Amino acid sequence: MNPYILATLIFGLGLGTTLTFASSHWLLAWMGLEMNTLAIIPLMAQHHHPRAVEASTKYFLTQATGAAMLLFASTTNAWLTGQWDIQQMSHPLPITLITLALALKVGLAPVHSWLPEVLQGLDLTTGLILSTWQKLAPFALLVQIHSHNPTLLIVLGLASTLVGGWGGLNQTQLRKILAYSSIAHLGWMVLVLQFSFSLTLLTLVTYFIMTFSTFLVFKLNGSTNVNALATSWAKAPALTALVPLVLLSLGGLPPLTGFMPKWLILQELANQDLATTATLAALSALLSLYFYLRLSYAMTLTMSPNNTTGTTPWRLHSSQSSLPVAISTTATLLLLPLAPAAITLLAP
Repeated sequence: MNPYILATLIFGLGLGTTLTFASSHWLLAWMGLEMNTLAIIPLMAQHHHPRAVEASTKYFLTQATGAAMLLFASTTNAWLTGQWDIQQMSHPLPITLITLALALKVGLAPVHSWLPEVLQGLDLTTGLILSTWQKLAPFALLVQIHSHNPTLLIVLGLASTLVGGWGGLNQTQLRKILAYSSIAHLGWMVLVLQFSFSLTLLTLVTYFIMTFSTFLVFKLNGSTNVNALATSWAKAPALTALVPLVLLSLGGLPPLTGFMPKWLILQELANQDLATTATLAALSALLSLYFYLRLSYAMTLTMSPNNTTGTTPWRLHSSQSSLPVAISTTATLLLLPLAPAAITLLAP
């Protein structure tokens, strides 16, 4: 892709998200979401592969549906209450419609089924943008209206953690597994959103760090399915030794970074007398942990059949920079000791 076009599209992505962040009017927020969608579609379809074009079409249709629903709900809200302000939502009908529209845009269950299909058709770099940056704008709007419909958010959050756990169990494609992982993590965030926004923010940041690290590792190895992970030892032995820890951090296993947000969320849910919800969320985390363990097993305890001549070309140095991988992997593994500092910052 032409560097000027690429720069324009990335600028459009940044501008769309910033516009939604800064807006207090529903039309402006909708405009930011539309800019975001239109800027990423050329990035998705840039390889001219049938799967990429299919993924771009699916993404466009779901995002257009979400945006139309959002516009319809905000217009209904203006008709019923006489104002367009995001913070001043009062009628239950537009609030419910907008929450569901944003859930569709971000990929929460039960309106999640587009996300694994779209992510599977993309290359890992665009997939990383879709799994991280594209979540920010709808999530910022969800944060602003969260207090109006608490029950719906708990249902969406719990459904997402369970679907994210169940959905990833039978997958062999890494991008689909990462999509279900994304659904599950978003479920955890939405679950605690109404009780502690700062805790949701902490979960979002740790999810971004862990996902960034995982996508970069798969990109470095050129792996797109579980079987391809078996060749990782020959490509990058040191990194392959660390990657199972990265995956288990995504699963939320102590003493790794991913354990911190899950631990604090379960504690917060228990404090709010939602013991059943906390138990179901913890059990769904075990489902997720199972497929991360599968990936770890495939990567470190299985060897691809090869002969002496076959190992030589695999040891060629990669042209990709290893610094982002090193920084994100270190952050994914070693941030748990900062938990006391996080708890102090999160205390009201």
